[in-house]
Amino acid sequence: MLSHAHEIFLEVARQLSFTKAGQTLFMSQSAVSKQVKALEEHYKTGLFERLGNSVALTAAGALLYQKLLAAKQLQHELHQQFAAVSPGFAPQVRMVIGASTTISLYVIPPVLSAYLQRYPGTQLTLKNRNSENILKALLEHEIDLGIIEGIHKVSNVTYTPLLTDEVVAVCSARHPGLPEELVAQDLYHTPLALREQGSGTLAVLEQALAEQNIKLTDLPVKVRLGGTEALKNFVRVDTCLAFLPRQAVMKELASGELREVLIQDLRMVRHFDFVQRKGTENNLPYKTFVQFTKRYYSKQA
Repeated sequence: MLSHAHEIFLEVARQLSFTKAGQTLFMSQSAVSKQVKALEEHYKTGLFERLGNSVALTAAGALLYQKLLAAKQLQHELHQQFAAVSPGFAPQVRMVIGASTTISLYVIPPVLSAYLQRYPGTQLTLKNRNSENILKALLEHEIDLGIIEGIHKVSNVTYTPLLTDEVVAVCSARHPGLPEELVAQDLYHTPLALREQGSGTLAVLEQALAEQNIKLTDLPVKVRLGGTEALKNFVRVDTCLAFLPRQAVMKELASGELREVLIQDLRMVRHFDFVQRKGTENNLPYKTFVQFTKRYYSKQA
């Protein structure tokens, strides 16, 4: 078992921030610093360089970090194997996952419920941000697993497909002017309400428009809103056309609050992918969570 101090060191090394580590671990910054100092005294060397408001691992700190990551992996494997042979064995496991807005609100909650029933010793934190910021959090080691949608891929990240979803054009059911069908060129004369920059939904729309040689900057965008729910609530009472994930508006379409507007020459399908830093794909318990989620949705299909 890794000691409490080593677990704290791992979190500081992962985030390169005493403050962020304290927030994740629900500890004060001073308590985190005290534990790290105790380790530095134990190993008779500095583990972090303090650089103003940031920190960096020393050579000794980097060595300890790599060895502890390997030890952590072995510990997770041991815990899983023991749980299989000893049903009463239920070690505490902590996971921090990041997911884009649509996934956090409509896709992942039932999976989390099922996963926690299967692995009751898990303490799980879900961070909800747009796709661009989830990718940023992954690269900054704030999270070890993300689920994102519809953004350009980067070379140092592994992408594992999860689901596909459709982005649809919707307006208020009380909208007096919009016909049931449009073509892409009609968007030049249609007031739009869109998500904020960095949204996966927006990225899918931009790509579909580009295939029709249409620039988003040339369209009459009246408002941008951060978050799917904010955009959905706005378009319910306004006369703008919005583009939203079908997963997010199924209830409103069924109840008649919103209606779908078919745009004949725009195909807006997006992919939900797990994202991990290259080299961490086999790290437990995240590998287990990826496999569990894929099995969950394969049974729903």
